[in-house]
Amino acid sequence: MIKKNPSFKRIALMGRHDRDPIQETLIALHEFLTLRNCPVVYDHETASRLPFKINSVSIEMLAQHCDLLIVVGGDGSLLQAAKIAVAQSLPVLGVNRGRLGFLTDIYPHELATIEAVLNGEYQAENRFLLQCHVYREDHVIASIDAVNEIVLSPDSIAHMIEFEVMVNKRFVCDLRADGLIIATPTGSTAYALSGGGPIVEPSLNAIVLVPMFPHTLTNRPLVIDANAHLTIHITSHNDIIPFISGDGQKCMSIERSDRLILQKHASPLKLIHPQTYDYFETLRSKLNWQSRHRNC
Repeated sequence: MIKKNPSFKRIALMGRHDRDPIQETLIALHEFLTLRNCPVVYDHETASRLPFKINSVSIEMLAQHCDLLIVVGGDGSLLQAAKIAVAQSLPVLGVNRGRLGFLTDIYPHELATIEAVLNGEYQAENRFLLQCHVYREDHVIASIDAVNEIVLSPDSIAHMIEFEVMVNKRFVCDLRADGLIIATPTGSTAYALSGGGPIVEPSLNAIVLVPMFPHTLTNRPLVIDANAHLTIHITSHNDIIPFISGDGQKCMSIERSDRLILQKHASPLKLIHPQTYDYFETLRSKLNWQSRHRNC
């Protein structure tokens, strides 16, 4: 028997605006929701790109006008919307108009599936974020949140960075590498995967550390408890100024002797999936792990 969750009554629609198929899907969803007499609201930027006038509010006010945020686009679109949703405790449903779609798992033609979700037939899943504070001496000079990963990297030219890794104030190792990817289970199928990191099931409370082209080949990916406090100390004798970024978006330079303190974010991202969602089926489909049929 299908478990019924609370239904969603008021919907916010959000999508990136540089692709025509996304606008088409937003319009189709708007018509679909309107026929259901479901109140629909947009953020100002999304509304400005639509061919009709519609109610819109500032991004910071979305939670006062909706109980579900539907994001149209690829995983990148959902990552951008996720931080808005986390700050306002809004659940998020992704409609896939991108390529892979690890996070956006409903397709535009599946209106019956969206109908079921709105009626309470769905799976709800919490995904944790990473929070990174940049310390200069004893002062926090910047903070970055990430759903997928925090990345320490050189500038546009590949160059070794020297840094020290500590977990819960315990020394782990000195590293010389092109950088370091610190990923959540959600991000383990993103940049960290291309760097040779493991795939981590989202239900695990773990963080993955993936060295990027380490100088010593015995420096391998490391999985640690997500409740740990991770410290990355940039050594003072580096020849370059490294950068850090979150989810490939916010990027800033850091100085020699700066420290990065990373920990699990206090507020989770609440993802909404259809009842048929299966994480391992997603892996099989997106990573081409389909079984081979043998002739007997």
